Amino acid sequence: MAAHLLDGTAVSRTIFGEVAERAANFTARQGRPPCLATVLIGDDPASHAYVRMKQRRAGQLGLESRRVQLPAGTTTEEAVAAVRALSQDDEVDGILVQHPAPAQVDEIAVFEAIAPDQDVDGVTMASFAAMGLSANGFHSCTPEGIVRLLDAYDVPIAGQRVCVVGRSAILGKPVGLLLLARDATVTFCHSRTTDLAAQVAEADIVVAAVGRPELIRGEWIKPGAVVVDAGYNPGNVGDVEFSAAAQRASYITPVPGGVGPMTIAVLMGQTVIAAENRVRETAGRS
Repeated sequence: MAAHLLDGTAVSRTIFGEVAERAANFTARQGRPPCLATVLIGDDPASHAYVRMKQRRAGQLGLESRRVQLPAGTTTEEAVAAVRALSQDDEVDGILVQHPAPAQVDEIAVFEAIAPDQDVDGVTMASFAAMGLSANGFHSCTPEGIVRLLDAYDVPIAGQRVCVVGRSAILGKPVGLLLLARDATVTFCHSRTTDLAAQVAEADIVVAAVGRPELIRGEWIKPGAVVVDAGYNPGNVGDVEFSAAAQRASYITPVPGGVGPMTIAVLMGQTVIAAENRVRETAGRS
């Protein structure tokens, strides 16, 4: 069988339309657009490309995009100070710290400088706790995008066996938490799991988020399983051996065009929600 594609580009287009409408309504009411501030540390070309893409999309949707560029030699203290300054700005609704930061910067400390109500990328401890406790708060963008993509194609989650390959704090762990909250049975694996092939072979849904090209072999996929490849490696190669996996899976994400557009869609949507929440909270205090 040949798998159907989980087309993140098509699904994100619908979300972008909703975001643009809400952003326009917000701007009409408040006299300013929702504002996303992006903090970029250093000179990594891929990071610069990602930030430009996010800025371009924000502009297309009617959001203001504010870019803070810090030099490669920036210290943790300097990065924290820059983020705290943005958190104190009443016209900044969401803050994104572009990952990765240079080695000398403590990313966790910089993330924690983001006020929880501005953490539209879902990277703070408060957001992680909200995902784990199914409480109100922003979700990590890629994990939330994955869940929305599965929902868009009516992929059942409750009762399914899920294998998450990857354990990062911004992707592997939170996507497992979100799927667990939807009543899936979740197994976390990684590049050092000794029986990785056997774990993948048992899964109804495989989420690959380990950052190693084609680590997940096509023959490991259980016939009819759903494969979500959140990896992106040089040459437009994901973490899954796409051609072979597509012959066994029922649904599979392309790379690119699968998870990536959903990440951007969630980021933009959560920025508008942050703006709306801040207005409501300000009105409630007056």
